[in-house]
Amino acid sequence: MTTLIASSRDYGALVKEDRVHSSIFTDEQIFQDEMERIFHRTWLFALHESEIPKFGDFKRIQLGRFPVIATRDENGEVQLLINRCRHRGAQVCEAPRGNAKRFQCWYHGWTYDTKGDLVGVTGPEAYDKNFSSEQHALPKVPRVGSYRGFVFASLAEDGMSFDEYLGSTKQFFDIMIDSSPVGEIEIKPGVVNKTMYRGNWKQIGMDGYHPHYVHMSVFKIFSKRESTIGSAVGALHLEDPFADVSQSRTRGFANGHACLDFREQRRSHAAMAIDDLQRSEDGRQYVADMVANYGQERAEELLAWHGDPHLGLFPNLQLIHDHVRVVIPISPGETEVLMYPVFLKGVAPSINEKRLRAHEAFYGPAAAGSPDDAEIFERTQRGLLADSEPWVLLARGLNREQVDEDGSVTACISDETTQRAQMQEWKRLMTAR
Repeated sequence: MTTLIASSRDYGALVKEDRVHSSIFTDEQIFQDEMERIFHRTWLFALHESEIPKFGDFKRIQLGRFPVIATRDENGEVQLLINRCRHRGAQVCEAPRGNAKRFQCWYHGWTYDTKGDLVGVTGPEAYDKNFSSEQHALPKVPRVGSYRGFVFASLAEDGMSFDEYLGSTKQFFDIMIDSSPVGEIEIKPGVVNKTMYRGNWKQIGMDGYHPHYVHMSVFKIFSKRESTIGSAVGALHLEDPFADVSQSRTRGFANGHACLDFREQRRSHAAMAIDDLQRSEDGRQYVADMVANYGQERAEELLAWHGDPHLGLFPNLQLIHDHVRVVIPISPGETEVLMYPVFLKGVAPSINEKRLRAHEAFYGPAAAGSPDDAEIFERTQRGLLADSEPWVLLARGLNREQVDEDGSVTACISDETTQRAQMQEWKRLMTAR
């Protein structure tokens, strides 16, 4: 039996160019260090602004080990408040979402407003004149960044800027957002698919190698469809986007971001996508509005792409098909995944309904696709515990990678460029001091 390298805590030795040590998926101490060195240091996706549109709207979220209240204050600003009373440390918000102008601690009644200010102390006469309400406000997340409604947070006081963190991935956010003719999307906090699987959070990645095998039965169904149904999920049947001979590419960015880039593969099917939409009055209006707002060429590209950037932002966000996916690590062998359907603003209800139905068909709890992924993650986790040969191979396509103009590394769709990008960022963060 091979001794785990993890016992030395030399994290640099656990990630090589073409493989990683299986202990990074199974070891409890490594997981605890990940919380401190990754989730409490780098940028994390928090929520989309549309989830809390009005004054007093709030949503309870988790950032690493930190429970956080995301709320809209009276000035219309998004506040990210640490959900911990300044008196004895109890959470002051227990509801998952709602609207409240005040948050009152259940333990001793201390009360805070939507900016986190302490506005009520029970039995104030028991505190001396030196007690200051201003010094007992709810702590705020140290740094907050936003791009086109996507709100990110960093629990570290300093570090990489938000703009540097996103880098050249902004253009892929634009693909999802600009599929709306008015350039706005909506995420409804109460509309979400939740998946819990018994596996490590890093198993969720941009993997173009698995669909032919894990989702074989699903693709057989899609291959017989004659309509893209106005959705990125439905567009899977156009040729074979996961064949290396296709124009689909894997792409690895700085900071561990990665994507499966279907832009070129889908661009040639723009006419088919538009023809499908033209079959209904709502679809014709959608096409006309897209052309009016973006011009003919850009509109055709956006309609062909179906708003699907297929982008993963390390460590906890993915923009896939018609939804936003948030990854929440629970333990080395347990992960929660939240999948929020994306609704386009400025379109007829039938357009969003088609997108939602397609999302449910592949990613819903009774769907054909997403349960496949959860099952294979669990089988992988069980296998990783057998560490007699502890190295996990990530070498596919290493010899055919190329560097693109934007600095990203690209290769064929089945190549593990994406996993290598993510693991190199894991190594950088885990070894940083």
